[in-house]
Amino acid sequence: MFLIVSGLMMTLVAGAQSQYKAGDVAADFRLKNVNGETVSLSEFGDAKGFVVTFWCNSCPVVKKYDQRLQDIHAEFASKGYPVIAINPNDKSVAPGDSYEEMQKVAKSKKYQFEYLYDETQETARAYGATNTPHVYLLSKNDGKFIVEYVGAIDNNADDASAADKKYLADAINSLLKGESPAVKGTKAVGCTIKWKKS
Repeated sequence: MFLIVSGLMMTLVAGAQSQYKAGDVAADFRLKNVNGETVSLSEFGDAKGFVVTFWCNSCPVVKKYDQRLQDIHAEFASKGYPVIAINPNDKSVAPGDSYEEMQKVAKSKKYQFEYLYDETQETARAYGATNTPHVYLLSKNDGKFIVEYVGAIDNNADDASAADKKYLADAINSLLKGESPAVKGTKAVGCTIKWKKS
């Protein structure tokens, strides 16, 4: 019995830790982008906050949201809330999510947002991410990154035109008005993160 419980505990530790929720202070990170440059949140001096999105190349749900995430960046980056997409998947589990494949996808889709590789998966664990996509909207306050909203981009992965609740966009617009988002958390819908096998 002890061995079974210990094994279960180790499995849980190997995956995501406690997930950030609204009001938490999010950790900064230093991750490599598809151009080989190291990126951290603290380098964005003019940003009011960030749309940190755990992302990948291969997940069918990510593919459905791809244009929507690009549109979010196009609409809100100039207003102070750029998208920072992070791929945490282990390439030995999901070869299509390797760094080289990230570079190909970013180039073919002409991503204007930063696309970063969380090779150690430390950032995904710190945030408690479980899925791709999994969104964390952060605001910047006295050098700290405050979580304002966690979850899904909207309420219809299959059809953008049928999504009648734009959780992420509504939350950003609330912050731009100086208000707290009405909805602070939803369930992230997508593919499970491909954790490294211990």
